[in-house]
Amino acid sequence: MTITKSAAALFKPFEGGRLTLENRIVMAPMTRQFSPSGIPGPDVAEYYRRRAANGVGLIITEGTIINHPAAAADQGIPHFYGEEALEGWKRVVNAVHEAGGKIAPQIWHTGMAREMEKFPDSNAYPVGPSGLNLTGKPVSEPLTIEEIHGLVQAYAQAAADAKRIGFDAVEIHGAHGYLIDQFFWEVTNKRTDEYGGDMLGRTRFAVEVIEAVRAAVGPDFPIIFRFSQWKPTNYEAKLAATPQELERFQAPLSAAGVDIFHASTRRFWEPEFEGSDLNLAGWMRKLTGKPTITVGSVGLDSDFISLFQEGKDAGAASIDNLIERVERGEFDLVAVGRALLSDPAWVSKIRDGRTEELKPFTSEALATLT
Repeated sequence: MTITKSAAALFKPFEGGRLTLENRIVMAPMTRQFSPSGIPGPDVAEYYRRRAANGVGLIITEGTIINHPAAAADQGIPHFYGEEALEGWKRVVNAVHEAGGKIAPQIWHTGMAREMEKFPDSNAYPVGPSGLNLTGKPVSEPLTIEEIHGLVQAYAQAAADAKRIGFDAVEIHGAHGYLIDQFFWEVTNKRTDEYGGDMLGRTRFAVEVIEAVRAAVGPDFPIIFRFSQWKPTNYEAKLAATPQELERFQAPLSAAGVDIFHASTRRFWEPEFEGSDLNLAGWMRKLTGKPTITVGSVGLDSDFISLFQEGKDAGAASIDNLIERVERGEFDLVAVGRALLSDPAWVSKIRDGRTEELKPFTSEALATLT
């Protein structure tokens, strides 16, 4: 990788959204499946500690599942409930703090993405707003109002536990075709009650989750909300096709208590709407006035979809364009995914100008906790 611009903008302290960080670099949440029976062990704590010791400003953990029988979509996903799992996460928090870092759990329910054949010991059917999978095919019965209320409280309990055991913030996963996003998307939400219908109705579940989380953690604990336009079955999907629709989408979420929006895209440099160079994080910052996190192939020359569809590894790529966007204030924070997964020292190497030492991303990085 060649960087012709100074990376100093990435290493300026950040203060906003009830959060104070030493720099602008965030570790993106990346599913690892290295927590047997849902319990994160010492290897997980060490995995995150290494990133903190190398200067990551904020670590957002891999997705952790809330307390619901159908929350997980794969074995080995860490739980965020139960004494043993929470004790494991407390050890992770302590390790990160001792290394000088800050950390937030991503709390998650996979909804209709759950495949029962991966859980031979579980009779829990996948759940979603209308019982439809991501292709619109019926799989189960729609969630009842009572079940929706129970899910809202499960998110709130997870957030309360995050604060109690020492995390610095919490991220709600509302992206990528999982449960909250299934309420957002008209393909998977065909409800005609208060949780469906128009865009405002489709945001109601997320709004209730955010409000319940805010009530559980109090007024000063940072809440990050991750969302995306794209879905695993449709990379061209749009919750909002215009800036005006995006403004209508974000307004109730912002009012409910989100402090920072994490706008998930596959390639951070791509404009979100015609007629503007702003990416999705840039538009959310413009519309909300709140801090935003950008993400998508930072520091790499191919997006993560190429890995899963083509088995394609990724080499290091210039971040000059990223630095320019941070300097002009398009977004506030930068989430780094695969580059940090394969190279725990990515941040310190960028900071110290040791870019010739950066490691390429290979699929082998998915198989171990390095």
